[in-house]
Amino acid sequence: MPTRLSPREILETLVSFPTVSRDTNLPLIDWVADYLASHGIDSHRHAKPAEPDLKAALFAHVGPEVEGGVILSGHTDVVPVDGQAWTSDPWVLTEREGKLYGRGSTDMKGFDALAIWAMVEAKHRGVTTPLQIALSYDEEIGCMGGKDVAEAMRAALPKAASVIVGEPTGMKAVTGHKGGMTYWVHVHGVEVHSSILHTGVSAIMYGAKLIEWANEVNAENAAATPGKIAALFEPPYTNLHVGQIRGGTAHNITAKDCAFGFGFRVVPGEDPKHWERRMMDKVAEIEAQMQAVCPEARIEVETLFELPPLVPVENNSAEELVRQVTGDNGVMQVSYGTEASHFQAAGYDAVVCGPSDIAIAHKPDEYIEIAQLDAGRAFMERLLERLA
Repeated sequence: MPTRLSPREILETLVSFPTVSRDTNLPLIDWVADYLASHGIDSHRHAKPAEPDLKAALFAHVGPEVEGGVILSGHTDVVPVDGQAWTSDPWVLTEREGKLYGRGSTDMKGFDALAIWAMVEAKHRGVTTPLQIALSYDEEIGCMGGKDVAEAMRAALPKAASVIVGEPTGMKAVTGHKGGMTYWVHVHGVEVHSSILHTGVSAIMYGAKLIEWANEVNAENAAATPGKIAALFEPPYTNLHVGQIRGGTAHNITAKDCAFGFGFRVVPGEDPKHWERRMMDKVAEIEAQMQAVCPEARIEVETLFELPPLVPVENNSAEELVRQVTGDNGVMQVSYGTEASHFQAAGYDAVVCGPSDIAIAHKPDEYIEIAQLDAGRAFMERLLERLA
């Protein structure tokens, strides 16, 4: 009989693969496919269309070939460790004082390990309701792989009824989250000596007008009375953010270029396209000011990613299942995004529920408490009982 690894042993293996989003995840995908195959589970591989030799998703099905099953969904990529002060090797799972340290241990290879373990257990124990697994790529750079894997699964497998996305929630049910949109803005200015600034166009100074508009909109939204759904979030409004910026050549030259990321976290119930139109209207206004000085000046806007909100809905079978398994009846929404909204958009009922705490993610010395991994295993045990 092939070896049946524990969740901790699987997590140790997953952490050993340095699947930073900029790099390949194929060795991890190969290992999972081989491990599942050793237990008689066939898996499907979906190569990333733009980088088929670099990244792939994996999904599989256990149980009768019927609709109505449950998907356990996780991502395989992690954020970088560059410049972070780790006290142990981030690619070696290390136990200290009841915690397991390693990049991705919380976000979200801990849940991935539990999902892989549950699939093998479902195969050996038998289930009458199908269990499926979905492991994606590029979640950390905008949930870009979740849409691909949701669509690929619908085409290849009997459609499940419920999706549990295992982002770290302390094993609580999250039924809604904000959507996300990120754009790359490139302001093209015209260089002149800074002493005759008025005859050129500083890309930095005009780009700053769009950034200041973001500050003004944030203040406007914060001052407004939140709607019923918005009030469930912290902060209780759509917010705008610039997290990266670069540009300029020298202090005494008007900047020829300024480029920055411009993002929105959109409350469910609001139209993301409304916010995009408002941004583009402001871009057009600023561009007109630039071209009044130098007609060749311009602003380019590239869409990097769009993630729909996860909208709380009634009669959500995934939410009902998780509440039955955990006993949790609390109301919980989050401001970060997950792949649950892509599954919801593809026609699945979806909920977010996984071990550990999002506050631990992305930091140096990321860890998962052994107690939380154990709680996740207990969750999977109760889920398997229901599926049997």
